[in-house]
Amino acid sequence: MNFLISGTDTGIGKTFCGCGLIRAARAAGVKCTGMKPFCSGDTSDVELIAAAGGNEVPHHLLNPVWLRQPLAPYVAAMLENRPIDITAVQKAYHELAAKFDLVLVEGAGGLLVPILRDYNFRDLSVDLNLEVILVAPNRLGVINHVLLNAESIANAGLRLALLILNEVDPEPTLAAQTNPSILEELLNVPLCLSPFQNEDFSDALKLLQKTR
Repeated sequence: MNFLISGTDTGIGKTFCGCGLIRAARAAGVKCTGMKPFCSGDTSDVELIAAAGGNEVPHHLLNPVWLRQPLAPYVAAMLENRPIDITAVQKAYHELAAKFDLVLVEGAGGLLVPILRDYNFRDLSVDLNLEVILVAPNRLGVINHVLLNAESIANAGLRLALLILNEVDPEPTLAAQTNPSILEELLNVPLCLSPFQNEDFSDALKLLQKTR
């Protein structure tokens, strides 16, 4: 089983967490790669994913669709007057899935960010048979955002395999201190707390492996 890494928002650490999982998997002897099928604007995320995987995979497979503007793929493609080829993304994914034991597919923003007018990252997960790793910033408001995402995942018949609460502040607030226990109570989902700027994701990998 491979996974989509999605987030409750943009800029909340999906790439940081995904790269941490790739490095942890490779250190544990798992043949693992990342993939960012749609990249809009700056390509630093793709570079980081490539580096985490030892630069073993050519960029045209890691990132089959690059768009110039830092916007949702559907919007960026409209501005370029350029059709998005979902088939090319599926082909690249299946090529990677045939070569690697674990493929972590990073989304853009959240689950319902549009790729086409009537096709989003949740639809892509269904088509590629991916379970979901949800990354959320550990701050006030995250309980609502996580529960909404969990509901959306369940409604599509997908499985939320792991919730990563990413510490975004060096000094946790009261909300950040209480969020993990409340979410564990409300959701029957493995939860990993990622300390502020801590690159060790071995515990998160162990939780993920238990779900497979």
